[in-house]
Amino acid sequence: MYLYPVARTALLALAALTAAAGVAVAQAPLLEPSLEHVQFAPRGGNEPRMRGGVQGRFDYYALVMSWSPTFCAGEARAGDTQCKPRPRPFAFILHGLWQQHERGYPEYCPTAERPFVQQSTIDRMHDIMPSRNLIIHEYKKHGVCTGLGPEGYYDLSRKLFTKIKVPNRFVEPTTNQFVDTSTVVSEFVAANPGLKPDMIAVVCGGPGDRLREVRVCFSRQGEFRACGGNENPRRLCAASRVFVPPVRAGRDTPTGGRQPSSPMLPGPTAPSGQRAL
Repeated sequence: MYLYPVARTALLALAALTAAAGVAVAQAPLLEPSLEHVQFAPRGGNEPRMRGGVQGRFDYYALVMSWSPTFCAGEARAGDTQCKPRPRPFAFILHGLWQQHERGYPEYCPTAERPFVQQSTIDRMHDIMPSRNLIIHEYKKHGVCTGLGPEGYYDLSRKLFTKIKVPNRFVEPTTNQFVDTSTVVSEFVAANPGLKPDMIAVVCGGPGDRLREVRVCFSRQGEFRACGGNENPRRLCAASRVFVPPVRAGRDTPTGGRQPSSPMLPGPTAPSGQRAL
């Protein structure tokens, strides 16, 4: 087909522009997703969470110990394993081992494979973490961010949990207690050489400012260290005194003030001469 010189020139110019644009598009660098583009949201306070953080990138651990009697008296669902009638009631249990930044925290870090916790791991954690759903949830949300597999994560969790010595008043208490928040901190500090007040936080809430949690901060090497902004004591428990409900044989079967005859389950060790939780 014959093209007039002007038309032919125009077509050649258009082809050259199209080719150049294609090269430019092919050579343009793709924008990689970065942590700066992650949306932050509060977790009951002002600390930002980093959903989709990077495995192994965090500053310290927060070991979270939950006071089981408070959970069983309020938030537990009917038939919850943790709160079923039993001769050996739970006191402090392991809620989780959280990875923390100095301010903020990662969660649900991306993994090459879908996180999966084997039944054997679940079974061996039940003595200190008596909830199958909690064990699975904590690994998927927090454990994957360590870069460890489920076995390694829960081995470390147990090691740090059993490192904590629990003050005498929290070892099988059978009566209601009202305790100053500062006393909870000072008694844990006294029972654990190397632990300082800025390395521990008390969490309270609900009717009567019940004791909910005690959090202890560890370095990545497993040593006590100062907590970051996530464990701000005024935010976690503004009350000067907390209510500590007693341990019970179960949600529907209180001990009636009697000391359980069976030894407590393995857990944090008590100071010399005291029984372990």
